[in-house]
Amino acid sequence: MIVQETGEVKEGFYITGLASYPVQLLDGMTPVLFDAGTTCAGELYVEAIREVLGKREPALLLISHVHWDHCGAASYLKKAFPSMKIAMSAKAAEVLKRPGAVKLITNLNRSARSIVPTLPGGNSPKLIDDDFEPFEIDREVKDGDIIDLGEGLTVHAMATPGHTRDHMSYYIPGEQILLAAEASGCLAGSGEIIPEFLSDYDAYFASLQALARLPVRVLCQGHRMVFVGRKEVRSFFERSAESAIRFRARICDLLKAEEGAIERVVRRIKEEQYDSISGIKQPEIPYLLNLTAQVTHLARKSDCS
Repeated sequence: MIVQETGEVKEGFYITGLASYPVQLLDGMTPVLFDAGTTCAGELYVEAIREVLGKREPALLLISHVHWDHCGAASYLKKAFPSMKIAMSAKAAEVLKRPGAVKLITNLNRSARSIVPTLPGGNSPKLIDDDFEPFEIDREVKDGDIIDLGEGLTVHAMATPGHTRDHMSYYIPGEQILLAAEASGCLAGSGEIIPEFLSDYDAYFASLQALARLPVRVLCQGHRMVFVGRKEVRSFFERSAESAIRFRARICDLLKAEEGAIERVVRRIKEEQYDSISGIKQPEIPYLLNLTAQVTHLARKSDCS
């Protein structure tokens, strides 16, 4: 089964706010949020979280990486839930210290304000016009950390670089839930799985393989779709690995054909992969930023010939 809507996925586990830019909630003795979506949907997240928790507050917000659509509403959530701690990797915390990175996160969240109303569940009068605000980190998480939630539940932090250098995935073994964000690749509306290696293909593929070895019943990719069932999860990971291998080969072939001209390769892949999608798809500006990063990365690798 593939869940593409907000709401309860399984008992005590929810997708809140927007399926396209989700904030996941694990309820229990110690309620935990995973990722912080986009800024303009801040009130949608808060309202959905309060609907589940009532007067209780999330104890922790675990952020996978500090791309604009995974940390956008962190400050808004912190204001709504003052006792909540925000946790991420040390590398992610360093990114937020860079003025250029904060400016890009701010601009992309601002651009999303015109896109979100076109998405399922996004046409809401509760969207806000606030700009992204940098936020303080309360806790750094690293590979191998185990966070005790009580009642026998734990969250295991896994460093899964490749999409970005700071990327973390979170695994809840007691529930066999995996919050993989972009480390798993993303099934798009076209039915194709989009490989997400922006910083390092080899690291991305190794992370993908490590995640695929986990016993998982619920897999949350970065956007829109949640896979429920071991067969569905296993099939997704197999397809994602195959897609990564094919996409790398295609980029390398085009780099050779275009004599290393990155802009021409990006244009050709966009025509093949993006322009043909008629349904819901990633906004064009971040898509091109990501694709350019992928092509540039492989163009610099000596084994891409």
